[in-house]
Amino acid sequence: MAGGLLVGASRTPSTTDALAGTGRAADTAVRPPFELIPAIDLLGGRAVRLTQGRYDAATVYDDDPSAVAARFAAIGVKRIHVVDLDGAKAGRPVQAESVRRILAAVGRIPVQMGGGLRTLEGVDEALSWGLDRVILGTVALRDPELVKRAAAKHPGRIVVGIDARDGRVAVEGWTEGSEILAVDLGRRFEDAGVAAIVYTDIARDGMLTGPNLEATARLASALSIPVIVSGGVATSADVVASARLRDENICGVIVGRAIYTGGVDLASALREVEALL
Repeated sequence: MAGGLLVGASRTPSTTDALAGTGRAADTAVRPPFELIPAIDLLGGRAVRLTQGRYDAATVYDDDPSAVAARFAAIGVKRIHVVDLDGAKAGRPVQAESVRRILAAVGRIPVQMGGGLRTLEGVDEALSWGLDRVILGTVALRDPELVKRAAAKHPGRIVVGIDARDGRVAVEGWTEGSEILAVDLGRRFEDAGVAAIVYTDIARDGMLTGPNLEATARLASALSIPVIVSGGVATSADVVASARLRDENICGVIVGRAIYTGGVDLASALREVEALL
């Protein structure tokens, strides 16, 4: 399936009120740059996309994820998001070789990865491959102190992944739900040195129905940690709408299926975002 990626080839925050009862709003003093971040999900060594996190609803888009990453790099992206779906289910990184090939293909472009990182040793190893940042999801709920230790050891390189259905956190590759609210989980990492939070609305993920910007903005306004939009982006208009929230503590948007199906032309969307910044 190599060569099936539908993307162009040329390169070309006022803060909302905090959630009721939180007593804090996002600090607007310093903001990281807003980033449009294309996603590569790895399953069995191939680039795939899931629908609502269901492993039985995977669509294969390319047999060579490193070639996909190289095309993203040629377009001019500033960061690439990689998920080891096999690792997310196994509880340990599985796609190390695929990740290394991606890193080799994109040179100095920062790559962040999540999926299966549950120990400090695993975090250390993944960062040693050359990743810019790693994303901790399940362990953020199971062992928040480990996340804090990782953030202290690797300043600016730890991202917390919060995946939620109806505002409640799901873990273990989205196969298990919980009663923990996303905002409550996010609050556990205030002042811990976490670089960002990736917030994914699972109900929107892979559905091309538009991201849940309302819920994401509520989360972002309740925290000082910058938040990245994820799940459901369908068009360049969704990308632009996310970028318009950059002053609301939103620091990026992850785009997956829409790039592969042609709903978002990556080169054009990058130009639109850059025009806003």
